[in-house]
Amino acid sequence: MTGPIFTLRGVGGPRLVLLLALVVAIAGCTPATLKQRNGYWADQAQQAQAYNHRVRFLVLHYTGGNEARAIQVLTGPNVSSHYVVSDAPPRRGGAPVVYQLVDENARAWHAGRSAWAGRRHLNDSSIGIEIVNPGPVDTPSGKVWRGFSGEQLAAVIALARDIIARYDIAPENVLGHADVSPGRKIDPGPAFPWEQLYRQGIGAWPDAATVNAYRDRFRYDMPGIAAIQSALSRYGYELDVTGVLDQPTHAVIVSFQMHFRPQRYDGIPDLETVARLWALNDKYR
Repeated sequence: MTGPIFTLRGVGGPRLVLLLALVVAIAGCTPATLKQRNGYWADQAQQAQAYNHRVRFLVLHYTGGNEARAIQVLTGPNVSSHYVVSDAPPRRGGAPVVYQLVDENARAWHAGRSAWAGRRHLNDSSIGIEIVNPGPVDTPSGKVWRGFSGEQLAAVIALARDIIARYDIAPENVLGHADVSPGRKIDPGPAFPWEQLYRQGIGAWPDAATVNAYRDRFRYDMPGIAAIQSALSRYGYELDVTGVLDQPTHAVIVSFQMHFRPQRYDGIPDLETVARLWALNDKYR
């Protein structure tokens, strides 16, 4: 008799059957890089280096209603979002729970007609987060914007940080729906604390010293409308340079002010607005 001889001392019956089954399983195990799919195998042992992430943008929204209504709409046939953050997130093991409605690899229908930095149809290249908030509420003294709770913002910050880190999203590509759809959308609104998120490593914000320098520079010599339009376009907004303070320009300035100058968002390019715009371009563009 040739070949190896195995002596199994004290092993018999069911134990022998199990041992032999284990030997066969080990001999025929599938490499971790080989994935079985429907009707074929995919060998992932070789990995390309020339690629990047599909996700380039993170777009924040408010729901414009309560949580129950938001979930109903976002799980319906017309719109969706990757994530929803409750106004009072439940907690598990000390950490907030957020609702994931769409896999990140799938295309959620949250941005609609949209554009940023030369790209359109941002559903193709973004992740959307809906934050439960009613938006502007009519009161006897006019519209009032509801704020965002501390626990809600803590959940948004944890979620956004994780997404940004995994997809290497640039600060200037963390956006509000209003930024990518000016005149059509206004969320997450002027009550959303963009500067607070920036302090937590999320999104863009101008440096105070640079804003001060541009404020001094432009105090007696403001740039013209064409230069302002060009600067807005350079930062990322889709806007034609017409030299006229037309409706599209007004809408873009409102969106910019809601994000970066929320104390005043009337669409008028005042000194503070222009100084912040130039400072942002210096820092990020």
